[in-house]
Amino acid sequence: MNSIWELETFYRKREIVIIGSGFSGLWTAVSIKEKYPEKSVLVIERNTVPLGASTRNAGFACFGSLTEIIADSQKMGWGKTLELVKMRFEGLQKIRQYFKDGEIGFELNGGYEILNNDEPLRQLYVVNEKLKAITGLERTYFLNQEKIREFGLGKSEFLIENPCEGSLHSGKLLQKLLEKCYELKIEFLFGTEVKTIDENTGEIEIHLSEDLSVKAEQIIYCTNAFSSKFLEKEEIIPARGQILLTEPIDGLRLRGTFHYDEGFYYFRNLGNTVLLGGGRNQDFKTEETTAFETTAFLQEHLENFLKEVILPEQDFKIALRWSGIMAMGSEKTPIVKKLSERQFCAVRLSGMGVALAPKTGEMMAEMI
Repeated sequence: MNSIWELETFYRKREIVIIGSGFSGLWTAVSIKEKYPEKSVLVIERNTVPLGASTRNAGFACFGSLTEIIADSQKMGWGKTLELVKMRFEGLQKIRQYFKDGEIGFELNGGYEILNNDEPLRQLYVVNEKLKAITGLERTYFLNQEKIREFGLGKSEFLIENPCEGSLHSGKLLQKLLEKCYELKIEFLFGTEVKTIDENTGEIEIHLSEDLSVKAEQIIYCTNAFSSKFLEKEEIIPARGQILLTEPIDGLRLRGTFHYDEGFYYFRNLGNTVLLGGGRNQDFKTEETTAFETTAFLQEHLENFLKEVILPEQDFKIALRWSGIMAMGSEKTPIVKKLSERQFCAVRLSGMGVALAPKTGEMMAEMI
């Protein structure tokens, strides 16, 4: 049983309760508290630190590679694709407005894409024309063959550059967001799992254990890939992203963030190490999971990619391996909506949570 002191402070009723303290949950909390400073906001997180994809990603500050945008336009149409690119682009701008580059390890070192055929090059002009209104550049994407040698990517045929993209330190960004939340008097319950939720007349009851609950006027699910427990009717497919990090490499020439194969492979330098992730399109079914594990098959596949594409004729050792869980669907538009009178959600960020969460947070603040 809990004491009166606990029940009247930590577990008292709040106006807004957000479940999940990743990028989506924290940006939602910040946006709501800035718009409605008088509202009490509590964030509940089942882990001791934000997990999911937010602290397990590759630290890319990107809004879509050339082939990814072409593929999305063919699948979703240009209208939805450009809407999504605009959200991502503006989300990245917002991060840099809120925090100094040095505080979050942000480097505007360019985004690149390796191509091994010239098919996408034929659509360069069309894509650049479409993106002009978003990025303000005549050429968001352009061919830069000189950098193939500069970066040591000798086995790659074409290299596309995008000067608007960069990299950041995901852990530092989350820490700065948490600092912002504390500044705004947003409260937290870490290491606390939500068991069940009841929507009653006038309030929501969030059950944390058999004899403990927190009440709220409104609840917002920011649980991304871990939403199936709460959002059974929404199309949310977990997608595990496996990552590896090399030990420091003497004379590493690679600088920037890189994509290959519609964004299914992504790599970057982290100082003098190489961080590489992806390849789930080699084993889609196995990677549709919420288990934080790595598989021998995909890790071996990623090591081969390192050997053949990124570090040909160079020795390397692997220092770390990990995985994060993204949320996907049949299309990449995030689900930001009202579910009932008192329940809302901002989920399914399709591997672009860093860029999208600042905007989905704004949308949710308007919606409630």
